[in-house]
Amino acid sequence: MTGPGGQRWRPGLNRVTLALRAALLRRTRDFFAARTVLEVETPVLGRHTASAVHIESLQTVLRGYRQPFYLQTSPEYHMKRLLAAGSGDIYQVSRVFRDGEAGRRHNPEFTLLEWYRTGMPYLDLATEVCELLACLLDDAALSLPECIRYDQTLKKFTGLDTQPYSAAQLSHVLDRGGIPVPDDHRGGELLDLVFTTLVAPELGKDRPVVIYQYPAEQAALARLCPDEADRAERFEVFYRGMELANGYRELLDADEQLARFLQDQDLRRVAGRDPTEPDDRLIAALAHGLPDCSGVAMGFDRVVMLAAETDNIGDVLAFDTDRA
Repeated sequence: MTGPGGQRWRPGLNRVTLALRAALLRRTRDFFAARTVLEVETPVLGRHTASAVHIESLQTVLRGYRQPFYLQTSPEYHMKRLLAAGSGDIYQVSRVFRDGEAGRRHNPEFTLLEWYRTGMPYLDLATEVCELLACLLDDAALSLPECIRYDQTLKKFTGLDTQPYSAAQLSHVLDRGGIPVPDDHRGGELLDLVFTTLVAPELGKDRPVVIYQYPAEQAALARLCPDEADRAERFEVFYRGMELANGYRELLDADEQLARFLQDQDLRRVAGRDPTEPDDRLIAALAHGLPDCSGVAMGFDRVVMLAAETDNIGDVLAFDTDRA
């Protein structure tokens, strides 16, 4: 007899991939243990959430509390509070949630591997990402990435050679590449669209590629370069046309972080999205003092996809959202 769920009760992965995923988790923990990086756990449900205009959070209401709570899009804010309290180098294998993100490489609930290294330059952390990738995929050659600046990457794949890039330039590049230009676009959104559709798929076909020094308007929670204020000390790692990790030298200035949160509120209003309240507890932690550090988040499910040689995230999750 077949119930209402039909065959949807079955997991999306097989026994071999289930064992592979477990093995990669063990290797991850062994990698950090060997480097004396402490594993931590922080809340999945928090009072605040990401402010970035391109990230949508899931919220809920708890009995006894007047304010909404959010399923975390990243453990970043809580982990920085641990760092400010003196935790030292830390990492976390965390379940995170982002509304509206679904597709062959996205699931609304996914696993994020995030870690922070005190005193480590951000490009050294990018190298460590590739060393971990080499360990997980059992290929020592992956520990030697190609490193290229963001602006040089855009020039190589699109011909764009002036900064700041105008909306007209970006629209022309998208049109030439056969990518529809949104009617209600902003310059920053067009630049991101150019990169994700025309550049990223071409990256890392033979070995990992580290793209670094992102434009200042895409700094997120990164510090700006001390000698080039229009660039940020941020990097991303790509392999086989897929973004695997996003990291940066962490911003330490509480006032600057609050200003960026408030700017994000304005950007979200312009985009027709609900603004998020600045995380006052993170601001307080920064004011107390965050050690000089670099941090990175890696999409663990995407690494499993590479190991399993599949291009569908549903093949490496026990139950994706459609099967949940």
